[in-house]
Amino acid sequence: MAAVGMRPETLAARLARLIENEVIALGWPVGRNLGAEPHLQDRFGVSRSVLREAVRLVEHHQVAAMRRGPGGGLFVTAPETSAPTRAALIYLGHVGTTIEQVVHTRLLLEPHAAALAAARLTEDGVTRLRAAAHDDNTAERWSDPIHTLLGELSGNPALRLFIDILIRLNSRYTVPSGPVAEAAIETARLDHGQIVDAVIAGDSSLAEIHLTAHLAKVEEWLGRTEAVWPMEIEPPPEGKRAEVLADQMGREISDGALPAGTVLGSEAGLLERYGASRAVFREAVRLLEYHSVARTRRGPGGGLVVAEPDPGATVETMALYLDYQGVTGEDLRVVRDAIELGALRLVMARRTDPEVAGRLRAAIARTSEPAADGRSPADLFHTELTELAGNPVLTLFQRILTELWIRHSAGQIPALPAQETAAQVAHIHERVLSALLDGDEILARHRMRRHLEALTTWWH
Repeated sequence: MAAVGMRPETLAARLARLIENEVIALGWPVGRNLGAEPHLQDRFGVSRSVLREAVRLVEHHQVAAMRRGPGGGLFVTAPETSAPTRAALIYLGHVGTTIEQVVHTRLLLEPHAAALAAARLTEDGVTRLRAAAHDDNTAERWSDPIHTLLGELSGNPALRLFIDILIRLNSRYTVPSGPVAEAAIETARLDHGQIVDAVIAGDSSLAEIHLTAHLAKVEEWLGRTEAVWPMEIEPPPEGKRAEVLADQMGREISDGALPAGTVLGSEAGLLERYGASRAVFREAVRLLEYHSVARTRRGPGGGLVVAEPDPGATVETMALYLDYQGVTGEDLRVVRDAIELGALRLVMARRTDPEVAGRLRAAIARTSEPAADGRSPADLFHTELTELAGNPVLTLFQRILTELWIRHSAGQIPALPAQETAAQVAHIHERVLSALLDGDEILARHRMRRHLEALTTWWH
């Protein structure tokens, strides 16, 4: 069963998930040979075409790579940050993310990174922060390296990845020049100095306060500019030709804000346009279809067509990367707290909308349904709450954390709470909803936070 609200899995996708879950269960042993193609084909009882399609997905997620020839096989690899970052940027561009949504999410996450960095800072971190603060170019744009560095120094892999994506999204918006911009840049330099000093002093509370105040200024300043997306972004990554082509085509779709149903062209026309071989092009199209960026339409007037956005593949790619990075239950709790409590506040503002009570009550009613493939309908309450907030960045990040939880807990002993605790989970969700509909934000936040803390105890 696919994740709630996501596309159904093909046989190849299910096999890829099985292989990836096995790598996770083995502790992600980089360099281990999982078996040659004939062995894997016999073991899983699938055709060569299905196995090869599954291997392509596993390779795309950078979980393992197939080596041909004597001594070859499917070898476990170490994923890099490029795959999840590219996937997120393409998806969030495809759904039309706004600068306001980006900055709002930064306000929810980055203060936590500053506080954690202050508590965990090393001598090397002090040197790197001071070097960044004294770099004359660091504040020329709002997406400066100090913010990404704080994400790294937080020691929380999820915060680090999410902040990096947010900064890259922010950098896609143009900023004006002139006296107003120069004054804003000078203010940013002063703010950064205060943030860095608080972090180095180990004052987590002050670091959090300074960073929150700084991002509030960024939000206000960008609100008074004619920020435009897209602007020129990083060049396509080096790598397999099909992945490079898929990345190029995906960025053109997102940057052009092409609506679903737009025909990009026929295979013959696109082959000529991109100068690719038919084999490379078709593999690139399979990747675009997997990420729900485009789909092939047969018949007259057909060709490659822009698809309805679906975060499923992006969620899987990012969750796998975070699992490899060794995200802990506490890391997960910190980020889920920020995202879901931030979503709760946004939903509180529209609590009188009948859709809010209707969707959340429907989600609670499904709590007792049996789980399949580790996916519990109890997760639907959290997903619906975040979707109702209307910020696609929050929705994507929340789904990534849920997917990470599912993959991590696959086959876990003891099992995660299931049927016998469904009534208890439904009761907790009902209490959160009751406080939300009553407009009691403080009580709703308290109940949600306690619920997330309880969930963390099941992370091993």
